[in-house]
Order: sequence, then C-alpha cells, then structure tokens
Amino acid sequence: MSSTVFKKSSPNGKITTYLGKRDFVDFLDHIDPIDGVVVVNPEYQGSSKRVFAQVLAAFRYGREDLDVLGLTFRKDLFLTQMQVYPPKEEEKRPLTYLQQRLLKKLGENAFPFFFEIPPSSPSSVTLQPAPGDTGKPCGVDYELKTWAADSADEKSHRRSTVRLAIRKLTYAPSIAAPQPAIEAHKEFMMSPAPLHLECTLDKEMYYHGETINVNVQVTNNSNKTVKKIKISVIQYAEICLYTRAEYKCDVAELETTDGFPIHPSSTMSKVYSITPLLENNKDKRGLVLDGKLKHEDTNLASSTIIRDPAARENLGIIVQYKVKVKLIVSMGGDLAVELPFTLTHPKPPPSPSPPPKSLNSSRDIETSAVDHNLIQLDSNGDGASHNNNDDDLIFEEFARIRLKGHEGDDTEA
Repeated sequence: MSSTVFKKSSPNGKITTYLGKRDFVDFLDHIDPIDGVVVVNPEYQGSSKRVFAQVLAAFRYGREDLDVLGLTFRKDLFLTQMQVYPPKEEEKRPLTYLQQRLLKKLGENAFPFFFEIPPSSPSSVTLQPAPGDTGKPCGVDYELKTWAADSADEKSHRRSTVRLAIRKLTYAPSIAAPQPAIEAHKEFMMSPAPLHLECTLDKEMYYHGETINVNVQVTNNSNKTVKKIKISVIQYAEICLYTRAEYKCDVAELETTDGFPIHPSSTMSKVYSITPLLENNKDKRGLVLDGKLKHEDTNLASSTIIRDPAARENLGIIVQYKVKVKLIVSMGGDLAVELPFTLTHPKPPPSPSPPPKSLNSSRDIETSAVDHNLIQLDSNGDGASHNNNDDDLIFEEFARIRLKGHEGDDTEA
C-alpha cells in the first residue's frame, strides 16, 4: 500500500521538508497532528547553523500589494515553533509511523518535527476574490515554514527557507439534532385573523452539494392574497478582527408562484428543494470559501463550530448559514422567517492501522507509535514523483500555481 509524501526544498537545496499531507482535520475530539521530517545538508551540520520549524495561522484582511512601509494587513492568530536541528532533548517525543518510515528511507541527515494544533484554532477559509485580483486572497491561512539560521530570532533568508501552504478543516459531529422549525404570523388591519406561516427543514446538518428540502405550510385567514414565495440560502460571515462586522451573501435562491396565489381563507402545504453550490456563485466577491490549495479544490465555507464563545476572536471568520422563507403579500407587508442549519463535510472513515513492521534504522527508534491519519493519495503528476518500491513511499513535489499577471511569483497550491 503506497503513501504519498509531499516534499519541497529550499532554493539553495540545503534543507528539504517532507510532509505526509496538506489537509489537517479537526474532529472536535482531536486534531490531526502536523508531523514530518527535514533533511539537513551536512554542510549545515558542520557549521553554526540551526534549523527551525514553525506553524503560523494568520488572518489576512488586505491584499499583499497594499503592504507598504513595513505594515502588513494581517493578524497572527496562532504561532508555534521548535528547533529541528540540532534536536533539543526537551522537545523530543515518540516518532509517528510516518516519521519512522521517512527516517529509515532518508537516513541520518533527516530530523523529525511535530506540532499539535490547539482546539481553539481557526479553520482555513478564503474570501473569494474579484476577477483580476492578484496576490494571496484574504482569509485565514496556515503555513508550515522551515528555515536555517544561527538563532530563532534571526531573520530568515529566502534561499534557506521552505514555505508550505497547509490547511485545517473541521468536520461537524454526526450527532442527531432536532429539525429546524419555526412559526410566524402577521396581522393586517381590518383582517379577521392573521396570516400564518410554518416552515421546517428535513434535517439540521447538510453536506456540501446536498439538497435542502423546505416544508412550507401557509394558513391564510387574513383578507390579503399571498402572490408568491421566495426561498434563499444565506451565508453569514462575522469578521472577528479589531472590531466585529457581519456580512451576508445569498448562495442559493428560489422564487416561484407554484401553488400560488393563496387567497383569503385558503391553505397551502408544499415542499421546496434548494441546493447551495459554489459553482453558481463564482462571480460573488467576498463570499467565504473553505481554504484552498488548488483553484478547483474548494467549496463554500463550512459552518464554524464554536466550542468556546469566549474565544471567538481567535477564529478570524465565523461562518453560519440560514434558510430564509419569504411570503410576498399583495397590498401588504411581507412575512419572512429564517431557519439556521449546519453545512459541513462528511466525516471520513478512520484509516486502517498499518501492519507492525520491523525497522532496522541506523537511528534509535524510540517507539512504534502508529499514525492513523496517514494520507493515502495517488500522485497527480503536478510535480516530479518517483516510487520507492522497498517502502512504497511516493515523493511528490509540493504543487505550485502561477498567478496570472505575476509570472515571476510562485504561490503554494
């Protein structure tokens, strides 16, 4: 069974970082650790150079080309780092299964790193840019950085630095939740009774691409006529920066006269279906998407799971969804209700544990700990890859995307 391992080298070729995957999942009860190894050139090992690794989560709220006079439009949300070489005794920990395989494959010049993401850390999200926008888009992004320097405080140099764009995704718990339901009524002058609206969703949690079924029941005891109905799915984005601001965007709309008009002293009961999809909203600037590593590898942002309301500011962008049902009334005020729901990814099945394996490495293997989150991928051919038959590891270059108008700049994919 082969495993893809992503690799990237610094421009001077002196350090190379190996990472088992680019997506790290928050399962709410635990978060995938970030584990890998760095191969350090022997030339650095014989000098005063040290090699460090760092994971940074930051909220970029302005375009890169607006960064002037040392001011950047970004706010750091989470930062952790460690010294990879020479390894510190207090930072040593049991090796994961991936690290054991890589250390055996890469030899004595490879050194492991391991990071744990805290539960309150934000998920990767991106604000959809307008056509023609260049540079990194606004949003919350994660970066794994490895670099060589004499000390951790020394400014890193581009030629001896490796930067890898990674992302953190959240899967909502698959627990039974009550169906969203709401009732509302509206009274009109000179009407004997109000107009009554009752709406129910078929469930509380939906996966990306799933159709939402809205059960609508109308009892019109007023003297007004209901002309039509408008149903929309709205994405609410709360920006948690120095001050809070909320934006909303319709991601699906349905307006129909099917079953209408509803005259006085009449009733109507009908189920309407609506599906929120990113492909129908490509032109909406500022729409919040799941953080993306490739242009085609994303979707509408998943609902934010808030575990600690006191730590909302650490989440960067909070995304929620609601279905809005609006009755259009002839010669009178309209009646509208909103039903919140959760939009998320399905929880993937647990990966099977790798079989026990005897490792005869030149380095002392401290433990045979198993990493259940080892990614299983096929090489997509974006970069050079070569199969190592003795351990079934496929090394694939970290993919890059050239931005239009910036042919000289490489952006991590």
